[in-house]
Amino acid sequence: MIYDGAAPADSGVPRTGGVPLAPAGFTWPVCGSSCGGPLQFFAHLPVEDGVLSVFVCQNDPGACDFWDAASGANRVFVFPSEGLLPVTVPKTGATLLPATSAIRIHVVTTDLDETDEFDETDEDGVMPDAYDLARSDWQREPGERFGKQREVLGSLGGSPSYLEDDRLPACPSCAGPMEFAAHLEEGISSSTAMNLGGQLGYVFVCRACREGAFLTD
Repeated sequence: MIYDGAAPADSGVPRTGGVPLAPAGFTWPVCGSSCGGPLQFFAHLPVEDGVLSVFVCQNDPGACDFWDAASGANRVFVFPSEGLLPVTVPKTGATLLPATSAIRIHVVTTDLDETDEFDETDEDGVMPDAYDLARSDWQREPGERFGKQREVLGSLGGSPSYLEDDRLPACPSCAGPMEFAAHLEEGISSSTAMNLGGQLGYVFVCRACREGAFLTD
C-alpha cells in the first residue's frame, strides 16, 4: 500500500484518515480499556468482500492498551461494500487523523536470486521476510528519491511479519483463528501519521463471523 497524496475526507478509495464510511445507524465506537472516550479512525480499506474500518484509542496515548487485540482500545469493523455513508464525528476526543492520505496498491514481485540486501536464508535456515523484501524493492523502483520507503503505508494480504504465534487473535464470536488482512505503517510524515508506537499495525478478520481485530508489535 503506497501513499498516493491527499484524498477527500469521505472518499471511498483506500485511505488512512478522513471520516469512516459505515452502514446507516452505525454508532462511533468508544474505548473499552479505561478512558471510555471515542476511538480515533485510522483506515478505510476496501477488500474483495467488503470494507475494513480500523479504529484505535488515542485520547491519552499509552494510557489505554491500544496495541492489544483484546483490550477494547481498538476495533476493526467488517462492512459490506455497498450502502456506506459518512459517519457523524463526535465533538470531543481524539477522533480524526490530521490528514487524509489516499492509498494505491502496488504489486511487488521479488526475485530472491537478485536481492543483494538479504541472504536467501538466515543462519537458522529461515527465508527472508516477504514484507521487508517488498518494501526494499519498492525503494529501488524507478524514480528513487530520499525517503521513498516512508511512502509505504503497509500491505494487504500475505502473512503477518514478525508476529509471534501466541499473539495471533482468535475470533471473539466463534473462537476460531482469524485471517491476517493487512499491515499498517505509521505514515509518511507527522502530519499524516497514525500513532502505532513506532511499530507495525496488524489487521485480522474472521470473514465467516464478520469480525475484526487489531494489534501492534
